[in-house]
Amino acid sequence: MELCYQLPVLPLDRPVPKHVLSRRGAISFSSSSSLFGAPDPRQLSQRRGAISYDSSDQTALYIRMLGDVRVRSQVGFEPERRGSHPYLGVDFRTLHSRAESAGSIPARRIRRLFSFQRHLLSSRLLRGAPHLNPLHILDEDYCGQAKCMLEKVGTWNFDIFLFDRLTNGNSLVFLTFHLLNQYGLIELFQLDMVKVRRFLVLVQEDYHNQNPYHNAVHAADVTQAMHCYLREPKLAESLTSFDILLGLLAAVTHDLDHPGVNQPFLIKTNHYLAALYRNTSVLENHHWRSAVGLLRETELFSHLPAEDSLGIERQLGSLILATDITRQNEYLSRFRTHLDENDLCLGHASHRHFVLQMALKCADICNPCRPWELSKQWSEKVTEEFFHQGDIEKKHKLEISPLCDSEANTIASVQIGFMTYVVEPLFAEWARFSDTRLSQTMLGHLGLNKASWSAMDPETSGSSEEGESEPGRPTEEPSSRALSQGSQET
Repeated sequence: MELCYQLPVLPLDRPVPKHVLSRRGAISFSSSSSLFGAPDPRQLSQRRGAISYDSSDQTALYIRMLGDVRVRSQVGFEPERRGSHPYLGVDFRTLHSRAESAGSIPARRIRRLFSFQRHLLSSRLLRGAPHLNPLHILDEDYCGQAKCMLEKVGTWNFDIFLFDRLTNGNSLVFLTFHLLNQYGLIELFQLDMVKVRRFLVLVQEDYHNQNPYHNAVHAADVTQAMHCYLREPKLAESLTSFDILLGLLAAVTHDLDHPGVNQPFLIKTNHYLAALYRNTSVLENHHWRSAVGLLRETELFSHLPAEDSLGIERQLGSLILATDITRQNEYLSRFRTHLDENDLCLGHASHRHFVLQMALKCADICNPCRPWELSKQWSEKVTEEFFHQGDIEKKHKLEISPLCDSEANTIASVQIGFMTYVVEPLFAEWARFSDTRLSQTMLGHLGLNKASWSAMDPETSGSSEEGESEPGRPTEEPSSRALSQGSQET
């Protein structure tokens, strides 16, 4: 087997540390981490380069790194994804991969052990613990930059893509651990630090990072947005520590083990998950159950009374299930009624839980409300995932899902429809509930981003404006648009 030691980015002017040069192997870098290892000849053209060395070779001192860097020794393995099952010739583990590599039988426990160990050093740095080994120069450099970013984790323009690069693809673990510590939840709930770290590592690994959109970076982005909402005055003054813990856990796990296709795809292919959950909130139920499985596997709440840990699992499920876009109108109508009647009392646990549900729904689809540089990247990623599903449906002669046909849709048209029928109504009501600077900032970015996409697709802008000017417009069209994209984004 082969074992991957993951390293931080290597700057051009930084010598390779001696503790790295003592290993026999190779450093390779590429535009895609899936190209690591022994690539197919057809993939060689996509690789940026590779440098091999051993302990006696001191020439590999400077490396220009453009992607992931990994050191390979002769004790490795091929990664395995939890809950990834092939159907119709589609393997969710490689559904969005540009390259497939053959490997030996997976060894998940060994992989997780080394992954866990790989994160221990970084966690010490984030907590300000003294460095035990002065040779880890790169870890100091990049963890230091990541730590500086975390000081501004509550700002709305937080660049999760940059943070993910600085943490070497471990943004979800770094960010969530920092927030749990910042809120004092680890100490308050007497959580075992080792169990917390192991839980977060397993969660991050159970996201399919081959997915362009539904991956661990998206989960980290939603978690950061949830943190911003939890800091809003109305929530900060009323939410309990238990509410905050639930909100963060739900954000971290809300898309756990997402296969990269939407619910209609699973239903029309008679996937076993659709049968298991009777075609109802299929993905959301799977995300919830997967999260519960990891909570129990790591025994994160084993020190609590059984009734309390079961209560956490149930309420976590209630939050995750609220992200089902097919129930968007139900939650939005209820939210609007509460605001019209001004009867939301955050002193009641049920009302606080409902507000947490709405906050998670906002965090899940907040990409159009981010600054353009971030929003545009997310739009391109989610549309790439849509179109890839459409290509799979074409290949197997299935009915192409709405918004998934690359020949009939563009990124601009997909985003304009999504903003008009799904995002704007939700965030308008959230701004009524929490009329703060953050809410106005989000609505401002939403308007600017919509105008930018409209400028790229003039035909769509006309129909979008027409839809906005007709209050009595039937709900069937928004629902059909929301079903496909929302099922993907939640």
